[in-house]
Amino acid sequence: MKVLCRLTLRRSTHQNDVPSLNDILTVVRTHHADADLALIEQAHDEAALWHEGQTRRSGDPYLTHCLAVAAILGDMGMPPTMVCAALLHDIDDTPCPPDRVVEQFGPEITQLIEAARTAKASASPPSDLIYDSAVNLARKDAVVTLWLADRLHNLRTIAFLAPAVQHRKARETLEVLVPLARAAGLTDVGRELRDLSAAVLMPASSGFSTTARLLSALTLLIPAPQRARWREEWHAELATLPTRYARTRFTFLILLGAPQMSLTLRRPLSQDQRW
Repeated sequence: MKVLCRLTLRRSTHQNDVPSLNDILTVVRTHHADADLALIEQAHDEAALWHEGQTRRSGDPYLTHCLAVAAILGDMGMPPTMVCAALLHDIDDTPCPPDRVVEQFGPEITQLIEAARTAKASASPPSDLIYDSAVNLARKDAVVTLWLADRLHNLRTIAFLAPAVQHRKARETLEVLVPLARAAGLTDVGRELRDLSAAVLMPASSGFSTTARLLSALTLLIPAPQRARWREEWHAELATLPTRYARTRFTFLILLGAPQMSLTLRRPLSQDQRW
């Protein structure tokens, strides 16, 4: 996943405003100046046709979700084929004939949509691809990235789902998708997925914010160059703990070990310890 390690999520995609097709085309042009964007326009029109009349639980037209996912991928610098797949990624939930997508957009986009849908349904990383070539490894990366973008927008709008569904999706995100984002080098995506999931599972009233602030304060004991790393690791671990007791216990153990850890990290390495 070396290519994805260089990509981060631009802040513009953190907003709740629904992007337009022109917004998406403009962003794609900044990353792929010579790309033929006619296929993206065609994918938009196809999605608009088959999702017409469908709405999300928020009451918004379903097409707004497709546009949002496409905008996330566009901001990440993904190629036009992936932006097309994002626009069409839920077309199987419409009356669209099964063979129409492959006829209109070819096997590459169709297979990407199908693989992402399979991964999402099984709640596990795509495992049916062969990774012994750069082409197939890139395809796996594309599937993972499409799945992450889809889940990211769904989490941003998760308030409209039933509480039980919210908790199930948030737990699945922490256990499966956040590690996938980290492995892909998509730091910003992983961080937002983690934070959105933690907000569902551990709202402020549960004491999560208190323990998180205490952990942040404890990082002041650590040498400055290493604080961000340990703050990230401690908060990520905290976000996976399901109960207030588990979070309090984890924070207490960090509190006990922090002084010795600080001394160890500040102690210069001996000649024998250096590589």
